[in-house]
Amino acid sequence: MNPSENKDEKIEKFASILEKFGLDIITKMGQTNLKINTLTDKVDQLSKATIDVKALLPQLTNVIENQKILEAELELIRTLIQRSDISFQSKDVEAEAVERDISATDRKQSIIDEFNSLVKYLDENDDPQPVITNLENIKEEIFVFTGGHRILYEIGQFNNKLNGLESLPEEIKEDLKEKITFWINKLTVKG
Repeated sequence: MNPSENKDEKIEKFASILEKFGLDIITKMGQTNLKINTLTDKVDQLSKATIDVKALLPQLTNVIENQKILEAELELIRTLIQRSDISFQSKDVEAEAVERDISATDRKQSIIDEFNSLVKYLDENDDPQPVITNLENIKEEIFVFTGGHRILYEIGQFNNKLNGLESLPEEIKEDLKEKITFWINKLTVKG
């Protein structure tokens, strides 16, 4: 081997090593530049957030001051109430008795009686049409009595089940009897 070829080969290897080293440095510089840009963006965001928090400080001070003023006013009112001998229940109010509407109790009992007579009908008959009619009447009475109740929706759902049936299957009769017991309990709690 010729010494000049050996030198050329060594120079080529050295050039290759330098080239790789240069590329590695450029790559690392690019990564470092990206990280610096990301950190700069985050510092800018943090700076903006700090400015926003500093802007809220006067408002927070106002809230605290207003809270102290409000607490002082409430304490003044509390003290005035304790010092005065004002009775919030005057004798006139105590003398006025609220009259109980007995018709409401009668109406509730009427509804319960209709439910009970419907149960008796179910024990003896299979025709769904009188059941539908009775349930509609009871539904109207419950509406007048309560002004609106979940029972009304449930009765409507049961009537939809009964519409179109020629006779009442035993299963539906039993379901309706259970529902009637449930509805009576609901009305009893209502009154």
